Amino acid sequence: MTVRTTVRREQIESEARSQLSILADEVRLHRRQRDLSLEALASLSGVSRSMISKIERGEAVPSTAVLSRLAEALGVTFSRLMAPETEREVLLIPASRQPVLRDDASGFLRRCLSPVLPGRGIDWVLNTLPPRASTGEFVAHRRGVSEYIYVLKGRLQAVIGDRILVANAGDSLYFEADAGHAFTNIGSGPCEYFLVIDASRLR
Repeated sequence: MTVRTTVRREQIESEARSQLSILADEVRLHRRQRDLSLEALASLSGVSRSMISKIERGEAVPSTAVLSRLAEALGVTFSRLMAPETEREVLLIPASRQPVLRDDASGFLRRCLSPVLPGRGIDWVLNTLPPRASTGEFVAHRRGVSEYIYVLKGRLQAVIGDRILVANAGDSLYFEADAGHAFTNIGSGPCEYFLVIDASRLR
């Protein structure tokens, strides 16, 4: 192993620890702002009390499905839990500062591209799924939340409620997200797709 490889690995591990710390602080902040106990949030989200406690202590990396359940229960966007809010209206976000969540079990990579601004309800995310990997099922959002998908590379199977659709590179998909939904890479290579979650009608 070269010195450069070692330094890069240490940098990645440091960034992951920093992201875990931010996530822990944001989940705890929003739970307390809503005067929710761990038990109450567990009941609202369907995520166990012990898992929420571990997340708030920075001891567990939640899957994207778990984090989406917590965001829905707390009434915030996914990205809001991964970065502190900023007041700036013009904001360059370097790649190194874009919050990234990796699901170690599936290899699913979720990179938040949109800034977290007050009074907004938009999440813009770049998702990468390894071959044959699945996101797992995301909990239904509140009525009024929409999702937009654009497939950059690969083949993506979307299960939305009782419907199954396949989107290829260049295809786009729109749906009302008040039903459970899950995505699977059915291609032989990585699948990359942009996802926009629009909750602005709830504001």
